Amino acid sequence: MATDAEMADLPLPISQPPATGKAPKSHTLHTLTLTSPPFAYAHLQLSTNPPPSSAPQLDNLQLTAYLTAALRQFLGDHGAAVSTDILKVSGGDCWVRLPRQDLGLFAAAVTAYPGTTTTAQGLGGGTTGLLLRLVGAGDWLGLVVGRDGEEGVWGT
Repeated sequence: MATDAEMADLPLPISQPPATGKAPKSHTLHTLTLTSPPFAYAHLQLSTNPPPSSAPQLDNLQLTAYLTAALRQFLGDHGAAVSTDILKVSGGDCWVRLPRQDLGLFAAAVTAYPGTTTTAQGLGGGTTGLLLRLVGAGDWLGLVVGRDGEEGVWGT
């Protein structure tokens, strides 16, 4: 019978690169950088003077008329041409989308506008001043709304 021959122990080659202090490079599948989004967002809140006994309500038609008047008074025909999309109107709060390059002009026009006055027929005949207050504005809706209010904008 044949016996097994003894073999000399040979060192195995090391498959890891020598330690040089650098981590191995990872493979990136895809990267994306959003440098400037095309739209900006603004959160506006209705303020009245004197405060009414019930919470003031705002609708799309009132908001459109108010924003058009404010932009036209501040910027003339250029202001009337600023495209604004009403995302949501809820009570006295509203969220608007507009071109990003017009955000500064929009904010200046809304804050500089003195507001409008309405006469309440049948409620004593008093006048009420309506003013839209700019609560927040930015390039990302999530930052303007905040985490707590996202459901309120996109939910029912």
